[in-house]
Amino acid sequence: MLFSSIPFLYYFLPAVLLAYFAAPRRAKNAVLLLFSLLFYAWGEPKYIVFMVASILQGYCFGRLLEKYHADKRRSKLCLTASVLFSLLLLGYCKYADFFLESFNAVTGLSVPLLRVTLPIGISFYTFQILSYVVDVYRGTVRAQRNFINLAAYIAMFPQLIAGPIVRYADIEPQLTERRHSLRQAAAGAQRFVLGLAKKVLLANVLYQLITVYKQSSQPSVLFTWMYAVAYTLHIYFDFSGYSDMAIGLGQIFGFRFAENFNYPYISRSITEFWRRWHMSLGTWFRDYVYIPLGGNRVPAGRRFFNILVVWMLTGLWHGAAWNFVLWGLFFALLLLVEKAFLLGWLQNAGALSHVYTLLLVVLSFVIFDAGSIPEAFSRLGALFGAGGLPFATAETLYYLRSFAVVFAVAVIGATPLPARLAARLTDGGMGSRVMTVASPLVLAALLAVITAYLVDGSFNPFLYFRF
Repeated sequence: MLFSSIPFLYYFLPAVLLAYFAAPRRAKNAVLLLFSLLFYAWGEPKYIVFMVASILQGYCFGRLLEKYHADKRRSKLCLTASVLFSLLLLGYCKYADFFLESFNAVTGLSVPLLRVTLPIGISFYTFQILSYVVDVYRGTVRAQRNFINLAAYIAMFPQLIAGPIVRYADIEPQLTERRHSLRQAAAGAQRFVLGLAKKVLLANVLYQLITVYKQSSQPSVLFTWMYAVAYTLHIYFDFSGYSDMAIGLGQIFGFRFAENFNYPYISRSITEFWRRWHMSLGTWFRDYVYIPLGGNRVPAGRRFFNILVVWMLTGLWHGAAWNFVLWGLFFALLLLVEKAFLLGWLQNAGALSHVYTLLLVVLSFVIFDAGSIPEAFSRLGALFGAGGLPFATAETLYYLRSFAVVFAVAVIGATPLPARLAARLTDGGMGSRVMTVASPLVLAALLAVITAYLVDGSFNPFLYFRF
């Protein structure tokens, strides 16, 4: 089920809100768990078995890790068993055919593929379970004794399919004691509607141009740049829109989820970009892969190796294909170059540093979106006129005019300018009083427009379902 769908907005969400706020305090987590399992089972009920099995093993091994905390041998054995279970299940569902295809390509054999359908959200809930059991092993959190509380944390539908990757340590107190208020629910509803607008009115519309480009028989250099910029904006509004919706829904239910994006396209370096983009994933890899490998406390050669490992895994997390590995290693190389000698210059380069960052990010997402490495290099070449492509065609100019307003709105929306303007309008005085009245009306109108788009059957993909 998509957040940006009529069944979710007008059937599922009202039902869960009614049941949740009608339930007594002790039953609220059980209500959330029940509806989260229903949400997950809506489209693919058979894969709920994988989720329940993952939750059960996380719960059992968490309890065992706490029980044997003083016994290092047994606790390591329990940790290893839990981590292997999670990674093997993820590997089977997401990477089995990738490895089989690679094996067949290298050996010339024809080992049959498993053709396993990827369960939605498995990468997200697997990482949450991994962080939970590792934190229990480290002693930074206590094992959760209430199975329903732990299951509600892992399966919670607001952040299940698209994150952010919520740490158990951050949410543990809220599982047993959280406050609800009309003000907080209103703020959450506002955040949800704005995220929904990002998704439906910007990301979906931009994807229409991307689709047209891929189906075009008249490619050009300008059209390829339009596609690359559209995809760069699309993936931001698609993913950050879902993160906004998750954070907003969490607020309604009394939870505080960490921010996942912080205007990454205003960055002045790739290093800064990754501090602003998908922040929950970046900190996860830092805390559970990079630092355990030695982090920055090792010789330069080993640090180089650690960064390559982390970014290869980051690429693979995003998809089971070699272009994702290349995408991850591309960023690893850029980060190493910046760390070695470029960061100081970038801090003093003014607008040039923004141009440098945006150019490399756009090129990276061309690699990300490609169906294969040859296709990635073909599109990168097309950006610079390879293959004798014309600079522009009549079709290119038609779509440039058609999508000019969408591009302008998306570019401005990817900066802090709208948020700063809204903050000024609500910062006391007459403007604040006007906004108090106008804001609900604007949000209601926005929701009406979004509903019209959805009823009309507008294209409604979600990129991160494959993760």
